[in-house]
Formats: sequence, C-alpha cells, structure tokens
Amino acid sequence: MIPFTVEEYHGRLTQTKLRMQQKGLDVLLITDPANMNYLSGYDGWSFYVDQMLIVSLDRVQPIWIGRKMDANAAKVTTWLYEDNILFYPEDHIHSQERHPMEFIAGVLQQLGLAPCRIGLEMASYYFSALAYEKLKKSLPDARFQDASLLVNHVRLIKSNQEIDYIRRAAKIAAIGMQSAITSIQEGVRECDAAATIFKHLISGTDEFGGDYPSIVPLLPAGKNTSTPHLTWTDRYYTENEIVIIELAGCHRRYHAPMARTLSLGRPSEEVTETSKILVEGLNTTIEAVKPGATCEDVEMAWRKVISKYGIEKDSRMGYSVGVGYPPDWGEHTASIRKGDQTILQPNMTFHMIPGLWFDDYGVEISETIRVTETGCEVLTEFQRELIIKDQIDIAI
Repeated sequence: MIPFTVEEYHGRLTQTKLRMQQKGLDVLLITDPANMNYLSGYDGWSFYVDQMLIVSLDRVQPIWIGRKMDANAAKVTTWLYEDNILFYPEDHIHSQERHPMEFIAGVLQQLGLAPCRIGLEMASYYFSALAYEKLKKSLPDARFQDASLLVNHVRLIKSNQEIDYIRRAAKIAAIGMQSAITSIQEGVRECDAAATIFKHLISGTDEFGGDYPSIVPLLPAGKNTSTPHLTWTDRYYTENEIVIIELAGCHRRYHAPMARTLSLGRPSEEVTETSKILVEGLNTTIEAVKPGATCEDVEMAWRKVISKYGIEKDSRMGYSVGVGYPPDWGEHTASIRKGDQTILQPNMTFHMIPGLWFDDYGVEISETIRVTETGCEVLTEFQRELIIKDQIDIAI
C-alpha cells in the first residue's frame, strides 16, 4: 500500500538525517502525522492519540510506536520491517495512571538513546505539554532540543511522484468546485451544498479517488464572507448574496487547494471591482514565480498591483502545500509574504490565495502552483474570475 518506492523513502530519510547532523541531533522524535507519513508511509486516523516515529542517525529505518490496535495499520501502510513497529498497551489510552510517552521513553532507554541529543517537534499540534513533561521526567539524562519543522523543510521540494499526486488532487479540486457552483443555489441549505461537495471530493474521478482533505470546505456566505474561515450552517442561500468557496482536492494525502467566489445573482459594483483586482494581482504574481526568486519577491508583485488601487493586505499571499493531515494542509515553512527570503526552487508547490476581506464582504480566487525549471505551472484548473450565477436548475 505504500505510495512511493522504498528508494524514495530512503532519500527522504537521508535528507532528514543530514539536517539532524547540522542541528547536532542524534535522535528525532516525530509526532506530526504528515511528517510521519512522509518518512514512513504511515496513514491512519490515529493521530488523536499519542504516536511517535523515532529517527536515529545510526539506524537504517525509523521506529514507529503507537497504540496497539493501530500497529497493524503500520504494517500495511509503511515500508518498515515488522521489528520496527512497536505498540504500547491499550491501558495507556486516556489514562490518569500511565502515559504513552512513558512507554516511548522506555523504548529509547532500551535502544541506548536515552542520554542522547534528542530533537522534538515542539510546534506540532499533536505533541502536548503533558507529553513533553512525561518525556522529560522519564528521560532525565536526555538533552532535548526544539526541532520543529525540520522534516517540513525537507518536504519543500517535491519528487516527480509527489507532483503527480498533487496534479491528481488538482483535478479532484476542480470536480469539487464544479459541484459547489452547481449545488449552491437560492433556496438550498448550506449544509446540503457542503454534502454534495464532499461527495465529489471523495469520489474523485473514474481513474483515481479522493481522500478526506485536511480542512473541510470553507463556505462563508453574505456578510460572513468578510471572514475567511467559516464553514456552513443549515441556513438557506438567498438571492443576490455572494459565497466564498475554498476547498482542496486530496489524493494519497497530497493537497491542491482552490478558492473561488460565487455571486447568486447580480453582484455589487464593489464585489465586481474587487474580483477584477484579485485576478489581476493573481495573474501578475503567477508571472513573477521563477527559480531563484524569493517568496518576498513574488509577494511584491502582488503588493504592487493592489497598491495601485489603494489596498493594503497584512496577511500572506500564499504558502507551501503538500502532504497533510487535519487541521491544516499547509507545510508551515515558506510563505509568500514580505520578509520571507526562501528561494524558490523547481518542484516547490504553493497555494496562492489573494483574498481580500472588508467589513461587509470578502472575495477569494486562488490557485495551487508548481515552481518549474523556468517559471510556474498552475496545477488547478477552473475559470479564474468572479462566477456569476443567475438561474440554473439545482442539481444535487
């Protein structure tokens, strides 16, 4: 079931170990499920409990440790030898008397890694303050160091196989977006439209199916478009309101996000003009993408366009994307914004999202792109404009 060759996993592990050596680390403890997947292939909805991937400089393979009932998932989704798949007892789950990190600490002691220089993903959503305290108490001789985003930075440049998965995700995103445009209609409930979108995102194409995205479709409507991260309710869509649709196709855990703005009826002049500015800015920014440019250089192209119209935008214009698990499809590394000196290289992938939000409305139109050898490839494909919908049969 592994989605990549063993050779590719070895290459990722080699790059990770090089970064570990640069930081003076002997051991890296990984709790982020995206990084766990990237290095081992592990894929299961088990990140709500403590689990760990141990990377040691002197071991050929990582060691996966998780809940007992999830060990078989590691056997079928990873490239690891069975001896490198360990589990803690079920009585460690949500217990007040024992903690999985105590078990993991015992494994590190048995391996002779307890007194080592150990890197931790301190910024991981999946590594709690309690987990950290249990590790420190159980490994008093260890020298802990923050190694957040170490693997994330290895993930920045994608392999050709990763790009292929993102291209598939982009096709699924277009299918999901079309289902949104078709189903969002005056008199339809927001939740019913969301259900239709989910159906198509998961069904995918006849050739390949979709996976659950790391973020659910975001569907603010009317005045709620002034804030970008609302989902849906059971209210009914009404005439002459706008709806922001932000979603992502997902295939083999690789994401291709896309956003569009839909007007149910005639849009206001403000919304129309804002959408034109967004498209102009997005087109100009895409043209600025090329190897050797910095993220800041690319953002400046966007800033120059909107400044012509007297608009300022504090939030970033884009961010790197790839493999992901809830609650985010972003890689938490490079951002298209002022001050980010990350140098663009071929096969980096970004979600370029020039959203503008005001007091009473907002507009989003976005694309997922790949840095090529000479410029930029837009991976998502859908009409890049404000979508105006007058009357059309509801198709759900």
